Amino acid sequence: MDAVKKTVLMTLLMGMLCLGFCMADTSAAETALYKGAPAKYIFFFIGDGMGIPQRTAAEQYVGRRLTIDGFPAHGITTTHAADRFITGSAASATALACGQKTNIGMIGMTPDGRNVKTMAEMAKEKGMKVGIVSSVSIDHATPAAFYAHVPQRSMYYDISIALADSGFDFFGGGGLKDPANAKENAADFKGDALEYLKASGYRIITSKADFLGLKKGDGRVLAWNANLPDGKALPYAMDMQAEDLTLSHFTRKAIEMLDNPTGFFLMVEGGKIDWACHANDAAASILNTLSFDAAVDVAAAFAEQHPEDTLIVVTGDHECGGLTLGFAGTKYESYFGILRHQQVSFQKFSDEVLKKYKADCSGQCKFDDMKPLITQYFGLKFAGDGEEDRMVLKGFEVDMLREAYFKSLLGEKVVAADPTTSLLYGGYEPLTVAITHLLNNKAGLGWTSYKHTGVPVTTSAMGKGAEIFNGYYDNTDVALKVMSIMGIDPMVHYAESADAMALSQAQN
Repeated sequence: MDAVKKTVLMTLLMGMLCLGFCMADTSAAETALYKGAPAKYIFFFIGDGMGIPQRTAAEQYVGRRLTIDGFPAHGITTTHAADRFITGSAASATALACGQKTNIGMIGMTPDGRNVKTMAEMAKEKGMKVGIVSSVSIDHATPAAFYAHVPQRSMYYDISIALADSGFDFFGGGGLKDPANAKENAADFKGDALEYLKASGYRIITSKADFLGLKKGDGRVLAWNANLPDGKALPYAMDMQAEDLTLSHFTRKAIEMLDNPTGFFLMVEGGKIDWACHANDAAASILNTLSFDAAVDVAAAFAEQHPEDTLIVVTGDHECGGLTLGFAGTKYESYFGILRHQQVSFQKFSDEVLKKYKADCSGQCKFDDMKPLITQYFGLKFAGDGEEDRMVLKGFEVDMLREAYFKSLLGEKVVAADPTTSLLYGGYEPLTVAITHLLNNKAGLGWTSYKHTGVPVTTSAMGKGAEIFNGYYDNTDVALKVMSIMGIDPMVHYAESADAMALSQAQN
């Protein structure tokens, strides 16, 4: 490369940096990078919606330190998008997968619409095997950011085609949201996506028996749990039955299928932490965080067998719900054990228990008839030993439940246009939200939002090069650090991006 061209490329690159297109706060030259021999096995865990409060709440719930919090290296990570302080999963996942800031809703692209390579694609180019696992649909924003390049995260059909074209070796967890998109709705229609996947060499596995029977050498696989109750996602951890496949199952099988002499890259997302926090359901969030931590345990056990060759990184894409570890009603006290009274997630209570109740009472519904169900599934009591029994509801709390009950029974739709109800219930079933709010408050927990927040998250690491994850840095830097431990020079990566941009501008 001659001096003039190099100057032009570096000028373009620095301009991209200043505009926030590549990295938010630091350049690759300022980021602590790894200089040693590359790691052979890379695990990248993303807890969707898992901020510092979510991790701490889970620790307090079980009364012990989580595996992820016992890692030797920890950093505080900022999360903003290119065009908004409070990020979304598509923009944050793109930052984590590519080291690239982008706009809300965009996946694997710069804000001006250019594709940017992901670390999973880089791993594939290096000859490593690649796996992608998620507890939500495998075409959801976070998993998609590792193999797709689309301007809108809602382009599920196009994402499923990108999955097939990726050539990655293992996909597991949730299903596909839109595999049979009508031709006019797709950017590049190639027929039924499941048939296209099969034609691309993927085995589609949907039964637990077939999944457990998979063995190394069985080729490329897309596997999902037979029971996908909401949004083609796995059930919430607290709602799972014996026949369900957990995030740990998928992580363990991915390792088995991917392990080979050239190494592998595996991304695992705990997506329903975020979904539970959107609904302000602390118990569901905590139990999904613990399920996520259990999947990390599987990777940590593998790392013990390959201590010199393995890196495990755990981060969150953003915090969700504005979870606060304290509530005015309990003053300085916390009662995390109260959450153990909750037997089902908000989703199952709304979709099954409440739905059946409405059908059974056939328009003759009475609030008194709902009380035993609230006690059965959440432990809240309408009479008892008074102040010393923390599960007994006070008069104003009963009034809150009664008001929410009638809203639910009348089938009121909670929409953003109604500020009174949207601030109370966030678009979810009013009675269910009122119940979980009261239970959470009694445990000493509060919420400020039904959406994401802009607070930083924790990034933790163990294994090869883990020490570079100590400190304070942006989510784009997480990707750069992982790239460096994979043996990829981030500055070369971004110089290539600038070179491609210069060529594109010259051609236009």
